[in-house]
Amino acid sequence: MALFQSNNPVLKESTFQQATLVQDGNAMTLRGTVNKMVFLLLLVMASSVYSWGIFAKGASILPYLAGGGIGGFVLALVIVFKKDWAPYLAPAYALCEGLFLGGISAMYSSLYEGIVLQAVGLTFGTFIAMLVLYRARVIRATEKFKAIVFTATAGIAIFYLIAFALRFFNINIPFLHEGSTIGLIFSLVVVAIAALNLILDFDLIENGVAQGAPKYFEWYASFGLLVTLIWLYLEILRLLSKLNRR
Repeated sequence: MALFQSNNPVLKESTFQQATLVQDGNAMTLRGTVNKMVFLLLLVMASSVYSWGIFAKGASILPYLAGGGIGGFVLALVIVFKKDWAPYLAPAYALCEGLFLGGISAMYSSLYEGIVLQAVGLTFGTFIAMLVLYRARVIRATEKFKAIVFTATAGIAIFYLIAFALRFFNINIPFLHEGSTIGLIFSLVVVAIAALNLILDFDLIENGVAQGAPKYFEWYASFGLLVTLIWLYLEILRLLSKLNRR
């Protein structure tokens, strides 16, 4: 069914089709999804505060960055392939990502005063704005819209993979980190694409509730939204750092 298409790699059409086949009568609800999303965000905040405190004490933050980043990536992969494990692994994913985000945020904060609060505010402001636009049907998740955002997201992912691989050969792409005009435009485009992914996620969750997806999909859908929000926050943080460097 086309209505279950999404740009978010963890929230796709086949995901809900498969879930509907194993539904045991306890269906997904919007309230349940929102409650679980709030819970996951609180876990992210708690572990972020912890790793930030480690950095503030002068201790090495690298183990928390590496452990949180790698642990979160592994857990995300497992959740994608074992969706019914989401109720157990999504909280662990949130804690790992919190350790990573807390460390990264502390490092940026030590360089640019107030940048983290600005990034957090802009992230949630963007989230609310996208939700309002979606609910008002100002932006609709049409098939053409989905195709455009999907292509743009895939392109960004491939570009980041290439940039990561080039670093092993001591080749850096300047505008990824520098505050040049091209660098700012690139970051603005990536932030916009990340924000548009929220529209597709809202659409998928709404349709999942309407189609009666299994209860565990509340956790899985919350995990998917969290992935998008974390990406959006990191890109906004990168954009603000470029602006500060100018």
